[in-house]
Amino acid sequence: MSDIAQSVADIINENPSTMPGQIATQLGVSEFEVVASLPDDMGTVLPREQLDALMADLPEWGPMTTIVSVAGSIFEFKGSFPKGKPGHGYYNLVTKGEGLHGHLKLDAVAQVALVSKPFMGSDSHSIQMFDASGAIIFKIYLGRDKKRLLLADQVQRFTALKQQIVSAA
Repeated sequence: MSDIAQSVADIINENPSTMPGQIATQLGVSEFEVVASLPDDMGTVLPREQLDALMADLPEWGPMTTIVSVAGSIFEFKGSFPKGKPGHGYYNLVTKGEGLHGHLKLDAVAQVALVSKPFMGSDSHSIQMFDASGAIIFKIYLGRDKKRLLLADQVQRFTALKQQIVSAA
């Protein structure tokens, strides 16, 4: 086990809800280094070449929470991840009417990770995108029902994707 992995494990054992960004600050490393050092049941790195297929599939998952963190501010959008199409160097999110709009610079996504980590006493699963320096670009958290329970069909999709990656490794 690497020094970073051991440090990450120690911090998580002390407080399982500590977020990867907090751990990264504490250890003086990138957030991706923390996520890549999570125990196997908490973090799985998705091969970068699978990103296009994932982006095409996400609109079928249903309502989720997309989080973008910029300069200490956090922006959240709850709803289905929109379909997209490449154009002019971006993955353009196509939304008719209200919903998440934008233009993703997918070429800037160097790493993708599937993260399963408790947050505030609840199970949590997310898809996280990182740039070449290991900084987070955005995160997509699985949705919850009115009782704050994770949506079972999304958990099944997420788990199947993780198992596919692990099996291929």
